[in-house]
Amino acid sequence: MQTLRIASIQFEHAAGDKAFNLAKVRAFTEQAHQHGAQLVVFPECCLSGYWHLRQQSRDEIAQIAEQVPVGPSTQVLLDLAKQYDMMVGAGLVELEDDGELYNTFVVAMPDGSYHYHRKLHCFVSQHMACGSEYTVFDTPQGWRVGILICYDNNLNENVRITALRGAQLLLAPHQTGGCYSKSPHMMGVVPREHWDQRAQNPEAIEAEFRGPKGRGWITTWLPARAHDNGLFIAFSNGVGPDQEEVRTGNAMIIDPFGRIITETCKAADDMVIADLDPAHLELNFGKMFIKTRRPSLYEPLTTPTGLEVDVKVSRFEDQGAQQ
Repeated sequence: MQTLRIASIQFEHAAGDKAFNLAKVRAFTEQAHQHGAQLVVFPECCLSGYWHLRQQSRDEIAQIAEQVPVGPSTQVLLDLAKQYDMMVGAGLVELEDDGELYNTFVVAMPDGSYHYHRKLHCFVSQHMACGSEYTVFDTPQGWRVGILICYDNNLNENVRITALRGAQLLLAPHQTGGCYSKSPHMMGVVPREHWDQRAQNPEAIEAEFRGPKGRGWITTWLPARAHDNGLFIAFSNGVGPDQEEVRTGNAMIIDPFGRIITETCKAADDMVIADLDPAHLELNFGKMFIKTRRPSLYEPLTTPTGLEVDVKVSRFEDQGAQQ
């Protein structure tokens, strides 16, 4: 297996403006190629925009949605993958043949093939459906890559199942940080004035991005997903205003020991790059944990407790409290 050079991107998208967003994807893909990257990972729903979807009707969402792979956005990703001989992954709203709408992440391959993942826990709109399949695929360099979108990564079970299916690298595209939260200790809204005044007062916005609303929250759990499952993670995220919230970026790449190889806390579009050493996949605690599992004890994991709540119901209750 070869060393894999990957790039993780954070950028500020424009809601509903696919041409604007695709221009950023093109520019960053070229930049990643110039740095020798073989895979570039963009954020969740970065082509369509994200948080505005919760305020749109089904017809309005359908107008920005596209079929995969025949839609124009996927075709652009495929063209970029072929042009630069690299894998290119980005998020959009997918329109299925049966009319269902999904939060989908597409990875275009250099040979013209593609892979896609539908978010398992989609809550941004009651008009959008949740996916029901895990996604793991092989790269030309011999790596097994999995995809989980934003909230999917918050549930330990999803990452473990992806690892059990052989994933050595997990792509984790997000739109998070700076979110409204009921927690008194983590997350919370970043004041918009800090973003607007970032040039005059960079320390204020950087403190927010590094603190419990951004990096502080992410690092309480994301490195553990890598450590406990013995895989690399490429975390990509939106940055800047997304409706009334300000995303914190914090693009990072984490190794199978839970160590952050590279990261950014810039209040701007940015890219981080790392070389993934396959040797780290062999000697780590996560691999030992998986080998020493006792599946016969885990039946309770698949038995409903009666406490389960649909993610859309839970999140929309939180949004109602916010409003």
